[in-house]
Amino acid sequence: MEEEGEFRSWDELIPDALGLIFKNLSLQETLTVIPRVCKSWNRAVMGPYCWQEIDIKEWSLRCQPEQLDRMLKMLIRRSCGSLRKLCVSGLPNEPILSFIADHAGSLQTLQLPRSEISDSMVEQVADRLSTISFLDLSYCGKIGARALEAIGKHCKLLVGLRRVMHPLEVEDRFSQDDEAHAIATTMPKLKHLEMAYLLITTEGVLEILSNCRELEFLDIRGCWDVKLDEKFLKEKYSGLKVLGPLIVDCYERTYWDDCSDYSDSSSYLDWDFVAGELYDGESSDGVWDDEQRFEELELRFYQGFEEDAAFEWPQSP
Repeated sequence: MEEEGEFRSWDELIPDALGLIFKNLSLQETLTVIPRVCKSWNRAVMGPYCWQEIDIKEWSLRCQPEQLDRMLKMLIRRSCGSLRKLCVSGLPNEPILSFIADHAGSLQTLQLPRSEISDSMVEQVADRLSTISFLDLSYCGKIGARALEAIGKHCKLLVGLRRVMHPLEVEDRFSQDDEAHAIATTMPKLKHLEMAYLLITTEGVLEILSNCRELEFLDIRGCWDVKLDEKFLKEKYSGLKVLGPLIVDCYERTYWDDCSDYSDSSSYLDWDFVAGELYDGESSDGVWDDEQRFEELELRFYQGFEEDAAFEWPQSP
């Protein structure tokens, strides 16, 4: 009995510890199963401890725009201003970017691949993203040099930028050296830069190397107009690792959706999320019935949603 007394009950763990544990669970389990275990776990899920890092990239690839909009608002509100990392694919509109920026006081990592955002919108919110140190704007076809310049001017802590494109997305563009110039003139502290398949030239890359003196990694795969002498790089930039441009990768071997770093081929959630009463931790008959479907689990949105608004998660094809 004395030995048993040395161990704390799971429901007595502090919320911070519970948050670290729950990070290893899927979004589905965190939002539907954990709140039904006990009141302390329910409180932990409803508070900021589980939502300082939000990564819904895989799920967001499959959901409808209105579903993504509402899910983001709910989770970001739960973070209560402590959001440090946000990874989401395909932001459907510009207002949600503004919402993210309004809650970005502690944000350090922001990944927004394949998002429908424009230069003008990025210019409007860039000053509210001043704390970020890593930014991913890959496959965002509606932005260009203006957006990158705004980010560089306002995000002085930025050390990592991912601006990867698909070859088919840039085939109608003449040159993207203006993006290289924006990076070179406004982001001097970059250490990690990915620019695969951008239509940039040797001059554009050299301008970046001349101004971003702390650069440690440069990805220029598929930038076919770039010609860099290996001996020159070793002599002048000995601490720099360059990937490309002459590397055969997945774009040369097969289809984009099968190989991309942001491939949506992985598993995704096939359950429904319905606005209703949040489980309060009290036991009820049938809660652990193996035949009970996840679609029957109901949660109340943290705030700002209509009581009768339905939130349906995407189904397996």
